[in-house]
Amino acid sequence: MATTQPLTADLAGVRERIVGIDRHVPVLDGSLRPYVNFDNAASTPALRDVLDTVNAFMEWYSSVHRGTGFKSRVATQAYDDAREIVAEFVGADTREHTVIFGKNTTEATNKLSFRFPFEAGDVVLVSVLDHHSNDLPWRARAHVEHIGADAIGRLDEDDFDRLLAKYAGRVKLVAVTGAANVTGHLPDIHRLARKAHMAGAQILIDAAQLAPHRAIEMGPLNDPAHLDYVTISAHKMYAPFGTGALIGRRDTFERGEPEYRGGGTIDFVTLTDVAWAGAPDRDEAGSPNVVGAVALAAAIKALRRIGMEAIARHEAELSAYTLERLPTIDGLRVYGDPDPARAASRLGVIPFTLGNLSHFLVAAILGTEYGIGVRNGCFCAHPYLIHLLGVSEEEARQVRADILAKQKREMPGMVRISFGMYNTTDEVDVLIGALRDIAAGKQRGEYVQDITTGEYHARGWQPELGKYFRL
Repeated sequence: MATTQPLTADLAGVRERIVGIDRHVPVLDGSLRPYVNFDNAASTPALRDVLDTVNAFMEWYSSVHRGTGFKSRVATQAYDDAREIVAEFVGADTREHTVIFGKNTTEATNKLSFRFPFEAGDVVLVSVLDHHSNDLPWRARAHVEHIGADAIGRLDEDDFDRLLAKYAGRVKLVAVTGAANVTGHLPDIHRLARKAHMAGAQILIDAAQLAPHRAIEMGPLNDPAHLDYVTISAHKMYAPFGTGALIGRRDTFERGEPEYRGGGTIDFVTLTDVAWAGAPDRDEAGSPNVVGAVALAAAIKALRRIGMEAIARHEAELSAYTLERLPTIDGLRVYGDPDPARAASRLGVIPFTLGNLSHFLVAAILGTEYGIGVRNGCFCAHPYLIHLLGVSEEEARQVRADILAKQKREMPGMVRISFGMYNTTDEVDVLIGALRDIAAGKQRGEYVQDITTGEYHARGWQPELGKYFRL
């Protein structure tokens, strides 16, 4: 069962640079299998380039910005360099934009929700495609309206235009995903930006899913199609060291007060007054995650050496290969755009259901018997799943009641496979064979469900996790 050759020659050698790529995991029959990771939309493994850079930096790690010792100066330079590398990666001009480091895109979005100069009655347009992290923060700060989706989950631009017209003069921000984490749909973010700016609004792009797979160009502020704010997470970019970034308009962050206050955010303090620091220091309270910033910068440099076009091309070929084969499995339904011919215009994120089988059960069998890691459920995008699955309002109310009663047995959802730049067609073949077995009822285990979580476990199978890693 060879899984060592990438599909695209441009990525030759990348697979061997993935930390843990050679790990074998136990499966139900007692054997060990090479782990197949198709859960990259949730989090990617680390690149060896990143781990090596972090290990080298740890020799020089020290406090940043306020220390005069040599190590502190080295660490400060690395941290500042990381900021420049992030800005360049998303096409930001540091004279107009600033890079604010934080934990992840969720924190970055929440930060902007506090720092954006909202007034009473302001409207934020969010798409129904969006992750909860680019929806819930806005609900607490302004009036939110949701842009709809079409039958296969693409953003409905006619609805976007309608909402811009309906709330003319009140829409202050459009906050949309750069790539849907459920279906891989890629909205035309620059066309949306142009329309938003014509309506007097600014635009935020949640690029958590987009950044590892496509080049991003924020553009100058005098370009009608520019992006005002972009958020990224390092753990989706082969650098899982606890950081992310908000890249946004400098004029927004040079004014107002930060939501977190303390060391590093000020120029001067008296017992009665505070002079806040400029951007980005004003918005980075406390000691920053310097190691995380270095890791993110190392990942960006590696991605650029590999080539974003090569990554996109390889993942498109993987997607087309998979979309051609999934329909050959009895009872399997793909959601989103199922056409292999359009694989290059989407990301390698493919959700599906398999007959009447629970998504919980399908995912459990794939992991337990085949060593394949996938994600199942609603992927932190409940409204989008409800739309794609055609769940009625009455059914949605019942689901909510069941969940609140700790009963997730019938929770709707899908199984999602998502590709990284290191995945191969051989791995896809392993998945296709496994799904054919499951569709034919050939699973070996007897599975029992925990109704409080919805998850299935093979009866009598309890691998010793501590044998593989324990603190």
